[in-house]
Amino acid sequence: MLRIIISLLFIFTFTVIDLSACTTAIVSGKYTDDGRPILWKHRDSDFYQNKLMYFTDGKYDYIGLVNSEDFIGEQVWGGTNSTGFSIMNAALYDVNLDYNGDYKDREGYVMKMALQQCATLEDFEKFLNDLPKPMGVAANFGVIDANGGAAYYETDNNTFVKFDANDPHVAPNGYLIRTNHAFTGKKDEGFGYIRYENAHDLFSNAFATNKLNYQTVITDFSRSFYHSLLKTDYRDNTDNYSEKQHFINAGDLIVRNSSVSDVIVHGVKSGESPEFTTMWTVLGYPFTTVAVPVWIKGGEKLPKMMMAEKSGNAPLCKMALELKKHCYPIERGSGYKYLNISALINKENSGILQKIEPVEQKIFEETENKLSDWRINLLKKDQIQEYYKWLNAFVINEYKSILEN
Repeated sequence: MLRIIISLLFIFTFTVIDLSACTTAIVSGKYTDDGRPILWKHRDSDFYQNKLMYFTDGKYDYIGLVNSEDFIGEQVWGGTNSTGFSIMNAALYDVNLDYNGDYKDREGYVMKMALQQCATLEDFEKFLNDLPKPMGVAANFGVIDANGGAAYYETDNNTFVKFDANDPHVAPNGYLIRTNHAFTGKKDEGFGYIRYENAHDLFSNAFATNKLNYQTVITDFSRSFYHSLLKTDYRDNTDNYSEKQHFINAGDLIVRNSSVSDVIVHGVKSGESPEFTTMWTVLGYPFTTVAVPVWIKGGEKLPKMMMAEKSGNAPLCKMALELKKHCYPIERGSGYKYLNISALINKENSGILQKIEPVEQKIFEETENKLSDWRINLLKKDQIQEYYKWLNAFVINEYKSILEN
């Protein structure tokens, strides 16, 4: 009996760890093709329903990614505030190993408090120093600000270590990647080593070809089919997939069954108003959803598809998860590991991802046109609200068509 209990605990523990594992990166504006920094969080969680919320409960207004069941937004899992300060996290599993207390899993609360009161990296460092110890966290916190700051803070219960993306000795190519192991933690006790290498190869290639920008992060990294250990990019094999089911084990890809959202913050250049900080959110299963931009200047009325409706869930997230069912049709046993890649990409060009990519490309084009105008004529709340209405109608109509077919 004892052996059975131990086995069940082992399975439960590693299931939770797998579901709470994220792939993240920060990029200094000195190395992007437009001079603006990037913050990226690819979120894995057992909270599949996510939404956006706008908050006015702190020193600064802010927008945050929130679990849908968190009705009042007690915790935030990535976001940006009115000063351009933006934050996200990746859980660590190789720190606090000697801690036996119950005060833990406070990352969402800490990020909410940081968005409420921090404007710069220096503010965040003081905030961490001033928090009562133990802090109840085990995380890589990634932060960018409107002053060009971009850094990770590898944080445990009592202290933190800063890794500065602007320091060429720390980040020779201007970017840092983090998954679920610490660079100062106990060797080989963490997780996400293959995902780290996946992201490393993707970033290295983008840097070498001068394609390190927010669109590349969204389209190529957040939806990558690349496996570094196998040296295989499954998307290169699209001509081998017909509309008939074709399965791959996606457990070590960046996008997995447990992937629930992405936050990509496109920051501002030196001297540019923090109002132009753009938070792109990929809400729902990344292979079946599109990225949508929001700005603090737009106010509390975010696009309706990104906010909770009466059910408590966001419409875009619900639609994305409905499409996800085609990707994981095997529900028993270990079926959750096996992705039906033909549902996403195939030689007939009828895959879900192949249908939504033109939708997202249209959003990129429209957003760039808007930003080009706004950077000359200033950002105005009513114009953002009009754009939100167009985005909402456009995306909902496109998804209705995809769901019906």
